[in-house]
Amino acid sequence: MNPAAENGAAITAASKRVYTSPRVFPLLVLGFASGLPLALTGGTLQAWATLDGVSLQNIGFLTLIGSAYTLKFLWAPLVDRYSFPFLGRRRSWILLTQLALAACIAAMGIYSPGDQLLPLAMLAVVVAFLSATQDIAFDAYSTDVLRSEERAAGAAVKVLGYRLAMIVSGGLALVLADQWLGWHNTYFVMGGLMAVCALATVLAPEPEVVTAAPRSLAVAVVEPLAEFFRRRGAVTILLLIVLYKLGDAFAGALSTTFLLRGAGFTGTEVGAVNKVFGLAATIVGALAGGSIMARLGLYRSLMWFGVLQAVSNFGYWLLAITPPHLYSMAAIIMLENLCGGLGTAAFVALLMALCRQEFSATQFALLSALSAVGRTYLAGPLTPPLVEALGWPGFFVVTVGIAIPGLVLLYWRREEIKALDSPR
Repeated sequence: MNPAAENGAAITAASKRVYTSPRVFPLLVLGFASGLPLALTGGTLQAWATLDGVSLQNIGFLTLIGSAYTLKFLWAPLVDRYSFPFLGRRRSWILLTQLALAACIAAMGIYSPGDQLLPLAMLAVVVAFLSATQDIAFDAYSTDVLRSEERAAGAAVKVLGYRLAMIVSGGLALVLADQWLGWHNTYFVMGGLMAVCALATVLAPEPEVVTAAPRSLAVAVVEPLAEFFRRRGAVTILLLIVLYKLGDAFAGALSTTFLLRGAGFTGTEVGAVNKVFGLAATIVGALAGGSIMARLGLYRSLMWFGVLQAVSNFGYWLLAITPPHLYSMAAIIMLENLCGGLGTAAFVALLMALCRQEFSATQFALLSALSAVGRTYLAGPLTPPLVEALGWPGFFVVTVGIAIPGLVLLYWRREEIKALDSPR
């Protein structure tokens, strides 16, 4: 074997081994624990309330329960500043929130939304708050524990665990409640699953380098921002975080509506393809992204995956100008989700790399909140008027153009991004 082939084989073997690293593998279970409560306070709870005869207005109010996930950056400094005298600075927070979540999720099974909606909703608010706090600590832990060459694999494993949890607490929970256990017992089982996940927290390793907590709460609040803005190109890096997945966000904002109304597919076809092919492709994309990044590095992966994310939007354009065909929809949904999974793995790795370990809880919470700005405040409100003005085909062509500024910013700040690949 020639030297180039030997080197390529060594890189491939290393990219596979990284998934079994003692720092990477536990993130699968911890990612599962992170994703489990979301549907139980969201779609699954809404389904239970609907079947129990709760009014549409009250069901609408239940959507406010998820506000904790958006506002979690407000109490992230507390997680940076304070810790408990066991399991280290991050895992102690994760363990306590997991145990509290197990108890509160199980307690939700005591009530019925039809005649006990208020106490059930209050418990759901507590679950959402605890879940958001677990996310803060988990994101900080994964940022701290991973070596630079493991960030991509760690990001991919986190996404995989989170997605699997969404299947369990979303689709599987509905089946269990309807066919086997009933709603009350289903929530008891989900609480038990969360308690089992706490074992992974106890067994997970501490970071190799442990930094001291901020000296005071004031430092924990102010210094994460001050430290970030002292960096070269800080403002453009923040703008990059907003723009990198913006084209993807625009294309996905009304994708289900497009497939039903614009492309003419049935609800069954769209549901089956999105749930099966879309989810599988996202998982494959995330895992493949972790392996590819081990070879390409952070900057080149972000660039290539960003280009693929943009180009894959042309698939929706093709669906908009051709007669509806199930196989073509399945292929395009798979391609779009595969590219989206690649981009997500690289993007999460970027957020990890940007965080300083001392303030990783606060900085990651702030950066992840910032990444949602484009999806929430730009893609959501602006997509309908763009579709009305341009039609579906023209809109999807525009989404490709929307992705370009993020790629230009990425190229402009390539030296800073490349520097993030350096070992700690």
